[in-house]
Amino acid sequence: MNKMHVYGLLKPQVDVHTMGMCTIANLLKDCGYKVYIAGEDVCMALEDLRKVNNWSLVKKWIEDNGITRVGFSYRLDPKEGTDLFMSLYVRLVEEKMLSENCGNIDLVSFAGLPDTCELVNGKTAGKVLLFPGNETPVESLKKYGVPDELLPDSIVNDSSYDTMLKDFARKLIESGRYIYQEPLDHFGYHECGRQDDSFLARKSYAESRHSLPIIRTHSGPYNPNRLEALKEYNSWCRELSASRLLDVLSIGSSQLTQSRFGEEWDGLANGGGVPVNSEIEYRVIKENASPMLVRTYSGTKNVPELARIHERSLNISWHAFSFWWFNQLDGRGDNTLLDNLKEHFEAIRYAASTGKPVEPNVPHHFAFRGADDITYIISGYLAAKACKRLGIRHVVLQNMLNTPKYTWGVQDLAKGRAMLKLVKELEGDGFSISLQTRAGLDYFVPDLDEAKVQLAAVTCMMDDLDPGNDNSPEIIHVVNYSEAVRLATPPVIVESIKITLHALAEYRRARALKQIPDMRFDLDVIERTDKLYDEASRAIRLLENSFPDLYSPEGFARIFEEGFLPVPYLMDHERKYPKATQYSTAIKDGGIRVVDDKGNIVDTVERYHEILSSIF
Repeated sequence: MNKMHVYGLLKPQVDVHTMGMCTIANLLKDCGYKVYIAGEDVCMALEDLRKVNNWSLVKKWIEDNGITRVGFSYRLDPKEGTDLFMSLYVRLVEEKMLSENCGNIDLVSFAGLPDTCELVNGKTAGKVLLFPGNETPVESLKKYGVPDELLPDSIVNDSSYDTMLKDFARKLIESGRYIYQEPLDHFGYHECGRQDDSFLARKSYAESRHSLPIIRTHSGPYNPNRLEALKEYNSWCRELSASRLLDVLSIGSSQLTQSRFGEEWDGLANGGGVPVNSEIEYRVIKENASPMLVRTYSGTKNVPELARIHERSLNISWHAFSFWWFNQLDGRGDNTLLDNLKEHFEAIRYAASTGKPVEPNVPHHFAFRGADDITYIISGYLAAKACKRLGIRHVVLQNMLNTPKYTWGVQDLAKGRAMLKLVKELEGDGFSISLQTRAGLDYFVPDLDEAKVQLAAVTCMMDDLDPGNDNSPEIIHVVNYSEAVRLATPPVIVESIKITLHALAEYRRARALKQIPDMRFDLDVIERTDKLYDEASRAIRLLENSFPDLYSPEGFARIFEEGFLPVPYLMDHERKYPKATQYSTAIKDGGIRVVDDKGNIVDTVERYHEILSSIF
């Protein structure tokens, strides 16, 4: 192994999951290696390499970038993933591009679900390096043969807080008592299950009975037959409703639902998820889900109209808007960044007229693309304040933990607390927030027993975000423990919720008995929180003083384009946003910071002043 190796990472366009690729790219770059992530054209070409032009495009990308190690990622259906990967692997063999045939590529790797990895291993006679998802960052790098001296200190070291959580969670899971967890009483209020039911009514009832949090989970079957998929999902809805454990059913809608709702889908790849394509289909889901509340993603175009559709067909519990995301910027839709923001602002004004809350689906999308912790905090604050200025009276503040998954727990607490403190300063004048927290998207390992331990551990961390508040977190988005292996079915969802509720109760009991540390008084977390809060506060004030139109589509677009919200791992292959991707980030003391060429931390306010001096 030497530093001359050049990594090329690619995936089929139909799979929208990019977090894993960005994570390993980040780690390899931190070790000093060159890494290229394939653009949209190459990713699309991978879906049919039988076409000569498609293969020529992929081959040219490999050769032009001097790639010596090819990494392929696919997180959806195992059979489809195996077929897509093998079509590439066979081409590499036939074209004698592998080192065994005197080619330049000395290693091919595959990252995907364990079942897919097993199929790939069989078809390649063990010649492909496999990443089924249970690797720590250090283990991933060592699989690639990275020598110890190149490993970043911040991923080699561990946090004693994380160790404590894991030990507590392991004992809890091994006891097996969570299986007897009873549902919380969240269904006894007058409006429950009626057309005028609402999240705020349910929250108020649960709060009065001291039985928060509200439980939400996100799910949906995979079935290439659209009508069969809908039938199966409605069966799931009835089963989950009968469990009485779930408050908010979050529809795991397909990419086509988000991008082409109401259009003809013949011949288009669905990519997984619930393939809803009409208001009637939404209404059927709502009826089968009752008395659960229902929410779903916004769309990638016609956002205001879709908000109206979700309101009248689902009585949506709250609207979720992604502001900068789900458009041309991340390859999820056809809207330009500015058009997307304009549609979002219009849709939020409509949501305000309904009195429904809004969830800004924002900070973690910046984190997915390499943004630093300060940007995570600032983006969450800006989106929440924009909602308030547009007339929203209640914001659901989402805080995704373990993003990236090698973040230390103490830094996760500090980042979450700093954002929560800033956004809570907006409260008043009829405006309020509810904290919704969840595990990270790529946090869970494919070992199901270990994933249950992880779910219990991250639930305990959620309670440490605002430990002095008996009603916090108000909402927990339960990420099901099977996510790294297979889509969660109702029995897995029910078990995941029971683990979450039991872990929360037992952790609070242990704290009251002084069996675990009270993280309210942890000096490390307090110091980290104060530093993040101070730096983010100063940066926000500078933005507000410099841009009179900051809280507008134009203002939000401009600060992104000028690089105030850095996203070094954005797949911007057409170089539309060079200023947004020009900064580097790195792991520092368990968190993510913007760094200079020498790896030194760059203060956010100083960086903002440099940007401002170049544009004014």
